[in-house]
Amino acid sequence: MKKKLSAVLLSSFLLLSACSSNSGNTSNSAKPADQAPASAKEITVWAWDKNFNIAAMKLAEEAYVKDHPDVKINIVEYAQDDIIQKLNTGLNSGTTSGLPNVVLIEDYRAQSFLKAYPDSFQDLSSSIKASDFADYKIGSTSLNGKQYGLPFDSGVTGLYVRTDYLQQAGYKADDLKNLDWDKFIEIGKVVKAKTGKDMLTQDPNDLGLIRMMIQSAGSWYLKSDGATPDLKDNAALKDAFQTYKSLMSANIVKITSDWNSFLAGFNSGAVATVPTGNWITPSVKAQADQSGKWAVVPFPKLKNTAGSVNASNLGGSSWYVLNSPGKELAADFLGKTLGSNVDLYQKMLTNVGVIGTYKPAASGDAYTKADDFFGGQKISSDFATWTTQIPKVNYGMHTYEIEDILKVGAQSYLKGTDLDKVLGDAQSQAESQIK
Repeated sequence: MKKKLSAVLLSSFLLLSACSSNSGNTSNSAKPADQAPASAKEITVWAWDKNFNIAAMKLAEEAYVKDHPDVKINIVEYAQDDIIQKLNTGLNSGTTSGLPNVVLIEDYRAQSFLKAYPDSFQDLSSSIKASDFADYKIGSTSLNGKQYGLPFDSGVTGLYVRTDYLQQAGYKADDLKNLDWDKFIEIGKVVKAKTGKDMLTQDPNDLGLIRMMIQSAGSWYLKSDGATPDLKDNAALKDAFQTYKSLMSANIVKITSDWNSFLAGFNSGAVATVPTGNWITPSVKAQADQSGKWAVVPFPKLKNTAGSVNASNLGGSSWYVLNSPGKELAADFLGKTLGSNVDLYQKMLTNVGVIGTYKPAASGDAYTKADDFFGGQKISSDFATWTTQIPKVNYGMHTYEIEDILKVGAQSYLKGTDLDKVLGDAQSQAESQIK
């Protein structure tokens, strides 16, 4: 058990991203957060981010209690790291007392919990139809043929582009559709020369871009078993590192150091593109005077890796039911709302900005609505289409531990160390640290 706990705790370092927000003062509509539900007609839910996950869950609550007025749903907000700590502490003790019925877990961390505490989560296979959700989400939310998580938001990526800057450089948004990173760099050099604007921002301590690149090729830091490090001979990872260095060497990257400077990079007009998850849309639209100056095109693919596509993912989470008293009601709640309610997904997109991974919802009115900020583009429909194209990978248990190793390796590579040595050393270190 100590080894299991250690594995999960090691997975608990946070990568700053919009979908992994640590904002959140504890709030509760009914009772102290650490109390278990008082009756079989109550459901307690834990999640982070009041403006996104919590807001979406409140819409699900509204939909469910309309037909089940005798059920009370307590939605509790915690920061993500607090949820991880509380889950680890409770589940490691062997009891679910004081834990919620439903909990949100980031997809990159899900396998850690499912494998470390195999009897602690309710099998939802009979409550939802897994094939109704984006294929790429099933790898992280299932284990040994059983569906434990209800796939929630999509971290589908896109390339947000400033159409006015492109026009100044002699390009249109269409010129950036379905391109590879080499072509992106070529265009970026022209944009920099003609406008003085960098092409994108990059935080040296955030390997989100590398992560997006390798998933576009159906690859990950681990082999398909989700446990064995796959760094030294990983063709996609090698291609991604080489591409990353080419970006840096091209002098088209604005270096940032934190989330706020990342936002400032595009809100201030300092960069021409933003390659990231769709959850950045509200932040892009926050600068109202830039309305009509943006478009979104598919994410660039790796040029030298066979099978790389113009679609990837960054972030995303799913809902889980704990194997504790009240699990049947909790599973029914999820199944009849986020597991099947198309209208609910329209409201979540319209009111909250959630791009869901529930396939039947993608043809709804909210998804096909034109967005004036993006020049009338139906960006939600585009994101829904790209979601279906994301390669499925097994995130496994060690995403953040391996990235801690690769951050050091990336800087060493940028300073001139041979790439084969960098990845070989990373492989050895990962094998010795990850058990």
